[in-house]
Amino acid sequence: MEISHFLDQAWLARIPLLKGLGATISISFLSIVIGTFLGVFVGLALTYGGAVLRLFVRAYTDFIRGTPVLVLVLASYYVLSTIGIDLGPFQAGVLALSVFCSSHVGELVRGALQAIPQGQTEAAKAIGLTFPQTFAYVLGPQALRHALPAWVNTAAEMVKASTLLSIIGVAELLLRTQEVISRSFLSLEFYFFAGFLYFVINYGIERFGRYVERKTAISS
Repeated sequence: MEISHFLDQAWLARIPLLKGLGATISISFLSIVIGTFLGVFVGLALTYGGAVLRLFVRAYTDFIRGTPVLVLVLASYYVLSTIGIDLGPFQAGVLALSVFCSSHVGELVRGALQAIPQGQTEAAKAIGLTFPQTFAYVLGPQALRHALPAWVNTAAEMVKASTLLSIIGVAELLLRTQEVISRSFLSLEFYFFAGFLYFVINYGIERFGRYVERKTAISS
């Protein structure tokens, strides 16, 4: 009886739950893509930048990594508005998660680049490659293989961190689930269901990482 009741309520709430799931996927995807893109430049600056640039970027990464994600979310939504930058809840949430992601990806890229023997960079210079060409053809592919497992973990963290956006009114999966629970009073069932959906998203990210890992693996 309980299962049939839950299924009935889940069917009635399918539209808001699907909208919440779509919002979670959109937020996570944008945050991961933007954060990874920015993180590559952060990692390059930490590894190859001048002293002043490295100092500035190091301060940025240490500050962001040491700040709770919730504080970044609230700052993006409330603090920026006080200086004339009015962002909606969705945009503010994506901004906060992207900034947080970029600091972590930057450290991953830095560690991956520093793990590559210096002789490879010198050899690339010797054959006349520019730095962008060296990164694209020599350093980048190797750094990708080094950073990929940790990047998958970071991407999964972004999905879980998206639940914090409900506090600024983003109608993502958790908030939609709470709204359904307030009407149906089936808290345990719907929280388990939401947890399963988050697992599916993160499992998809893990499988994508495995796919890229296989494609970039060096044949023995």
